[in-house]
Amino acid sequence: MNLSTTPTPRATPADSRVLLGLSEPELQQLALDFSQQGYRGKQLHHLIYKRKIKDIQDFSQVPLAFRNELEEAGWKVGRSPIYNTVTAADGTVKLLIKLEDNRLIETVGIPVQDEKGLMRLTACVSSQVGCPLRCSFCATGKGGFSRNLKRHEIVEQVLAIEEIFQHRVTNVVFMGMGEPMMNLKSVLEAHQCLNKDVQIGQRMMTISTVGVPNTIKRLASHKLQSTLAVSLHAPNQKLRETIVPSAKAYPLSALMKDCSDYFNETNRRVSFEYALLAGVNDAVEHARELAELLHQWGRGYHVNLIPFNPIEGSEYKRPSKRAVQAFAAALESGKITVSTRQTRGLDADAACGQLRNKFQKSPLVSESDNLQPEPEADVAVAC
Repeated sequence: MNLSTTPTPRATPADSRVLLGLSEPELQQLALDFSQQGYRGKQLHHLIYKRKIKDIQDFSQVPLAFRNELEEAGWKVGRSPIYNTVTAADGTVKLLIKLEDNRLIETVGIPVQDEKGLMRLTACVSSQVGCPLRCSFCATGKGGFSRNLKRHEIVEQVLAIEEIFQHRVTNVVFMGMGEPMMNLKSVLEAHQCLNKDVQIGQRMMTISTVGVPNTIKRLASHKLQSTLAVSLHAPNQKLRETIVPSAKAYPLSALMKDCSDYFNETNRRVSFEYALLAGVNDAVEHARELAELLHQWGRGYHVNLIPFNPIEGSEYKRPSKRAVQAFAAALESGKITVSTRQTRGLDADAACGQLRNKFQKSPLVSESDNLQPEPEADVAVAC
C-alpha cells in the first residue's frame, strides 16, 4: 500500500466525530484532512444543512471512497430518529427524538400565520435530557435529569421541525426541556450553528433561564443580538422559593441586578416569563408588586404572561381568563409592557416534558446533584 496516499486526519475523540454542528470552514478542513479537495467540505455543508441528509452513505455527490473513509474513521452525520409525533388541532407539532443513548427529548414546532398569510414557524428546543432544577409546576423536572445535550443534539431538533413541516424555521426559543444556562457551552455552539449554518437570524432566537448564578454575566459578554428571557414566576423572594426551589441559592435581588447589568451591557431588552398559577401568584396585588420590582431595577423590561398548562399529578390549576386579564391590566396600569402567550397544543401535551414522561416512565437518574453550570470553553459567537 502506498502510504503517501493514506489520509491522516486529525485526532478527534470518537464521541465528537459528528458532522452536524460543524461550520463550512471546519468541514472544508475535514475534507483536506482526508486528502480531499476543499470544495468537498462545501458539498458536505450543503448536504447536511440544506438537503438535511441523515446518513453519510446517502451523500451521493461525494465520492464513495471518501464516504467510506469518513465512516471507517468513526464519523457520522449526527441525526437521531423521531420516536413519536403528536399533532394538535391548532397545528402545533410535538416531537420526541430518540438519542443515541435511548434517552428521549422533546421539541415543538409552532406555526403561526401572519396577516399577510406568511407562516412564522417557531422551534422550541431542549438543552438537557430532563432538568435538575425541579420547578414545582414543571413536568420536565418531575421526569428527572440525565445529562446535557451536545451541540448537534440541539441543532438537530430544528432540522427535524423543518423536515416535519417542509418549511424553514424562522424563530428558535431555547425554552424546551432543561436549563440552557447549565449547558451554556453547547447552547452557544448550537446558537452559532443555527445562526451561521442554518441561517436563522440572531434576533429571531431567544435563550431562556430560570436563573443560574454567574451565567447571565457570561452570556452578556458574548453580546448576542438574541433575547434573554428570565423565568420569574413571582414578585418576591419568599413566593419564588416555593415555586422555584433553586431560587434559594440565587436571591431575587441578585438575579435582578444581573438582568439590569445585562441590559446596560448589551442594550437588549430582557423579557420576563411569568407562569400564572391559579390562587398562587395570579392576584392583582402580585401584579402591582411585580411592577414595583421591575421599576426598582431600571428600564427595558417586558413581561410575558403564561397561563399554566395543566399537567398530570400537579396541585396547580390554570387561572381563569378574567384573572389573566386583570393581572395584565394591573401591569399595564403600572406602565409595564406586557403580553399574554397564546396557549398552543393543549391537546398534544402542551406543557414541556409531558409527552416525554408518557413514554419514559422511570424518572431519569441524575449523574450529579451539583447544580453548577458546565464550565464554558472559549466560543466565538459572531453577531
